[in-house]
Formats: sequence, C-alpha cells, structure tokens
Amino acid sequence: MVSIDSDRFNCTIRERAAFEAGIKLASLFHQFIGTPVGERNRVQLETAMEGAMRMQPYVIDTQVAIDTIAMVDSMGGKDYCSLGEKMIKAMVKIRVESTECTARIEYLKEMDYPLMWIEEMV
Repeated sequence: MVSIDSDRFNCTIRERAAFEAGIKLASLFHQFIGTPVGERNRVQLETAMEGAMRMQPYVIDTQVAIDTIAMVDSMGGKDYCSLGEKMIKAMVKIRVESTECTARIEYLKEMDYPLMWIEEMV
C-alpha cells in the first residue's frame, strides 16, 4: 500500500511503520479487554481480533492467541471470564511503502505488564 498521507507525518518511513504497528496493537488491546471469553468462543474471539486488525490500513499479517492457562485461571470454575491483559498474545506486521515492521504484545510476568515491542524492522 502506498502512503497517501505522507504530508501529515514528519518522520521517516521506518518511524511511520513503528507508529502504525503500535496503534494497531494498542487499539486491539483496549478494544477487546473485558470481552466475555471461554472455551466455547476462544477461537472465534481470536479470529475476530485478527480480523479487526486486518481491516486497518498497512496491515499485512496478524496473529492473536488467548493464553488458555491465564483464561482458565481467571474463570474460577465458571464457563467464562472477561478477557484480561494477561491473556492476549498478538503479532501484527505492517508495510508502509517498502518498510515492514513486525510488532508484538504479550503479558510479561517478570514485569507484571502487557508489553508491546518491535520484533523486526526491514
């Protein structure tokens, strides 16, 4: 996809790709936290989350996995729980012009935080 709005960004293409990746992951995280999830709809929710990211500009690939151990721990014997920050593992790959950025979000126990990071920039 060719960038049609480059006059609005005072940055390099690499910086723009990183920006786009961060926006996609943050939007995924904040949009879906609190969604009811259980074994009956986990795969469908993962697919819906991937699809939501794919609809956005510059996205060429996505992967979402809901951590089933964290999910079951949160369910407390019930059929479902609310999707929480410890459950989301996601990857998004962005292409802006000829630059590709792969970024991830995953809860890191040692930080007690859902961290987003750039995995690769080419």
